[in-house]
Amino acid sequence: MGSADFLRDRFRLFYFFGQNWISLAGAVLTTSSAFTLIAFWFYEFALSGPVHPYVGILVYLILPFVFAFGLVLIPIGIFLHRRRLRALNQIPSVYPHVNLSSPGVQHTALWIGGLTFLNLLIMGTASYSGVTYMDSAKFCGQTCHTVMQPEFTAYQNSPHARVACVECHIGPGAGWFVRSKLSGVRQVFAVTFDTYSRPIPSPVKYLRPARETCEHCHWPQRFSGDRFLVLTKYQDDEKNTKLTSIVVMKIGGRNGETDVGIHGHHISAHENLQYITTDRQRQVIPVVFYTDPSGKTTKYVSTDIKATPQQLDAGERRVMDCIDCHNRPTHTFETPEEGVDKRLAEGLISTDLPFIKKEAVQVLKEKYADRDTAQREIVSQINDFYKTNYAVLYQSHTSAVQQSAEQVAGVYLRNVFPAMNVTWGTYPNNLGHMDYPGCFRCHDGSHTSADGQTITNDCSACHTLLAVDEQNPKVLTDLGVQ
Repeated sequence: MGSADFLRDRFRLFYFFGQNWISLAGAVLTTSSAFTLIAFWFYEFALSGPVHPYVGILVYLILPFVFAFGLVLIPIGIFLHRRRLRALNQIPSVYPHVNLSSPGVQHTALWIGGLTFLNLLIMGTASYSGVTYMDSAKFCGQTCHTVMQPEFTAYQNSPHARVACVECHIGPGAGWFVRSKLSGVRQVFAVTFDTYSRPIPSPVKYLRPARETCEHCHWPQRFSGDRFLVLTKYQDDEKNTKLTSIVVMKIGGRNGETDVGIHGHHISAHENLQYITTDRQRQVIPVVFYTDPSGKTTKYVSTDIKATPQQLDAGERRVMDCIDCHNRPTHTFETPEEGVDKRLAEGLISTDLPFIKKEAVQVLKEKYADRDTAQREIVSQINDFYKTNYAVLYQSHTSAVQQSAEQVAGVYLRNVFPAMNVTWGTYPNNLGHMDYPGCFRCHDGSHTSADGQTITNDCSACHTLLAVDEQNPKVLTDLGVQ
């Protein structure tokens, strides 16, 4: 049998057995989803702009599935139709004639071949678009809106807002992709059946190593020198008195042949720090191991944390890296005081309003049923405070009071999510030691070695304080900063 005869018979079979509702339904699904995808791609190309996350799910995930499902239905329909006709003994000995030399049949064959090629092109593009969409920050942060709203809100207000989620949370290659999507399936079921945790726990254990994430941009060779910081906060007195602290942080790093400063001693290639933690969030550290450049290891045991041998054996032993201190580099949540101070310094909350710092922090710390209620109540309470206690000022500064009240409400909306049980302090930040234990998890003066050495808690080891809560620090004048 020649190739022409073979193709002719195949066309006859396809034409005859393809006349069934399953195959026709498959053709309809495939064709309609294909045209929809093409139309959307044209729209996306011609009118580039943000795509609603749920539209993305439809176009990048559901429609490609419908397209593939339709293709699968076509041969299934043919198989079932043939089996039914065989059972009824209705399969003809000679199938309807298909003349390959007929221009109509040739045009049909060309159309089938062209559409098949187009189907392959559509499937390839749809698959690539689906993978790209699933790796987008929009998909990660907005698809499951309530669940990820706290983390996505913090992400949008972070220094890494233009870094895609997958850059840190998913590694390169098929292995990481499959692992992340299998985890995603579990999360989809949790969202569907409302079994997810509230709040969502920090993925401390399963975060990728810092050397595979942070160090793509912040490699150790860049850690050098000191950093001059001007820190501003406001008192809760009537004048909202501005206080300034000047700190020189000893960032350090590699200085010639010597490791110096914070980074130099904590993530040095020539020294090694390990610790044992007994809690999931790595906030309780009863034991620290330090290996100096000569290879000598010293064990420091906390006299304040009473951990049993069984607890230490069950705990996590870990080599210290970036995320042990920078544990919230992107998803950072503010304290009420921090949020208000920041907006006072930026001029978003007016310092001319008496007791605005005190009143703002007070209303922020109250409990509210939900975010909408909180927004209304915070704005209302601050307006009522000035109407009642500073009526004349309120009349002359109504717009300033209203703007400040809205900014205070914005602090709440930026940090508190009652539906997810996320409130002030839910996610501790280990960078520093003012609001959370942070550095003092190890540098608390109680971690002592067998020979009496203690991990230092001397302030000057990490920073030099040039001014502490001063109204007009002289050092700023001397430096010409103010």
